[in-house]
Amino acid sequence: MHSDTAIEPYGNRILRLPDAVKKTGLSKSGIYQRIRARTFPQPVRLGARAVGFVEREVDAFLSELMANRTHAEGAQR
Repeated sequence: MHSDTAIEPYGNRILRLPDAVKKTGLSKSGIYQRIRARTFPQPVRLGARAVGFVEREVDAFLSELMANRTHAEGAQR
């Protein structure tokens, strides 16, 4: 049975920039700075003037930030 409204598996959606800003707490310029430094997931081209970010890659970026924070806090104690 095929439906016109497919449900995306969690994490496979594309986040547009405002959603990535909300999810990460970073500013637009902060995200683009990290993209240039290759420390933020590379955008996916959606059209001539539109990009998005794979949600699971953004989630992995956030998980890595939290893991590094937890690891650094443990080293300071």
